[in-house]
Amino acid sequence: MAEERTAVAARKRRHERVRRKVKGTPGRPRLAVFRSLSHIYAQVIDDDSGRTLAAASDLEQAVRGRMDSKTKTNTAGLVGDLIGRRALEKGIQQVVFDRGGYKFHGRVKALAEAARAAGLKF
Repeated sequence: MAEERTAVAARKRRHERVRRKVKGTPGRPRLAVFRSLSHIYAQVIDDDSGRTLAAASDLEQAVRGRMDSKTKTNTAGLVGDLIGRRALEKGIQQVVFDRGGYKFHGRVKALAEAARAAGLKF
């Protein structure tokens, strides 16, 4: 059977390739990013136990109240700041970054830089 050649399929192939190397542990969980056309989501995941330790998205009131017609990149920065603060509240200081098969620019980069500015190390 022929391999699917869509952009979504290519991203999933890249994500599988990245996930072979990137693994979240209790000491250093995985910060996973998912972006859709209009929203962005972030989770801090312990892959050993299969649990989400912290999560944030632009659909939450904490972010929605501060958006005020900002660009999607600025909104991603707000989500990065929120996930960074939530992870630090739970005692998580170091994470491994999982870009989800997306290129490290634009919204993904803004989220990562804001999480770093909030105090996460990766």
